[in-house]
Amino acid sequence: MQNTSNWIKVLTLTLGAAALAGCAGVSSKTTPAQISAQPFGATPEGTPVTLFTLRNANGVEARICNYGGIVVSLKVPDRNGQLGDVVLGYDRLEDYIKDSPYFGCLIGRYGNRIARGKFTLNGRTYTLATNNGPNHLHGGIKGFDKVVWEPKVLATPDGPALELRYLSKDGEEGYPGNLSVVAVYTLTPDNALKLEYTATTDKDTVVNLTQHSYFNLAGKGDILGHLVMINADRYTPVDSTLIPTGELPLVEGTPFDFRKPTAIGARINQDNQQLKFGNGYDHNWVISKPMGQFGLQARVTEPTTGRVLEVLSTEPGLQFYSGNFLDGTLTGKGGWVYQFRNGFCMEPQHYPDSPNQPNFPSVVLKPGQVYKHAMMYRFSVQR
Repeated sequence: MQNTSNWIKVLTLTLGAAALAGCAGVSSKTTPAQISAQPFGATPEGTPVTLFTLRNANGVEARICNYGGIVVSLKVPDRNGQLGDVVLGYDRLEDYIKDSPYFGCLIGRYGNRIARGKFTLNGRTYTLATNNGPNHLHGGIKGFDKVVWEPKVLATPDGPALELRYLSKDGEEGYPGNLSVVAVYTLTPDNALKLEYTATTDKDTVVNLTQHSYFNLAGKGDILGHLVMINADRYTPVDSTLIPTGELPLVEGTPFDFRKPTAIGARINQDNQQLKFGNGYDHNWVISKPMGQFGLQARVTEPTTGRVLEVLSTEPGLQFYSGNFLDGTLTGKGGWVYQFRNGFCMEPQHYPDSPNQPNFPSVVLKPGQVYKHAMMYRFSVQR
């Protein structure tokens, strides 16, 4: 890994717009933006971690570290042009390592839950860690959110980009196959953070990569006044341990109908068994678009600031989580004590427990195939 202090100093000093353009063989007009880097501490094993700052011509800024691919901060304008950080997290690496509910990280090998930590593939049963009650969650004890990725800065016509690479070895966290993963984060001129995941394997395996930022478009307080639209006619109800039952009922007539913009808090406390199971929203929606097609999954508007977040992806599902397990025990950036429902997540993904649900879209990746997942968090303002 390129992790010496000299490499960081050179990168920080040289990678302005002109240097980026020179790297890519494009004019500086194509990439009127910057990327820089600075030390962000080290893991308990002594591996240095770097914090990369991507900035576009509008002043929008994304800070991403190569530990867990974490989006540490994301500063976007409100309707008055004032930049504000709209993601929850920490100021220091050691806090992410010590105790984090997956703030801002890259999730894998399998995002969301796998029932009882087991799945069968080609007649063989694989056993995973049960790190969420009786179930497997977000890749296990040391998922992709807790490893140091190999970084590389890129200049692209779409803006400054950070490439992260990781080789998940055969048997890691119980999963089969050597899985080679590449994640590219690009900050675009139209104020979007684009993420592109690709992966290849040398043995049949299961893959479901996603992103786990906690958003608060107001930058403070709870998220109950945010207006949410989810492009879905159906969702996947769950049992008491949040594993899908396999049914795909219509959202119509339920608190899960977000086809029209609705405040998160409007129905979240209704007397509904599914809401009780999740202590709020912690469910997967079946997105209304063709499989694999890049398109709109959700739109979130925050009325007081005018900030708008659009979530786009190629994936068939979207996990909407309303921050139900935040409980005031974590102190985040700037001393903000994160309380119940102070942030929400929009996680484009395949459906939870798909390896054990034959009627769900397949998550199997075979040798010779390429796993691809493109997603985008695009920001604008409503006047």
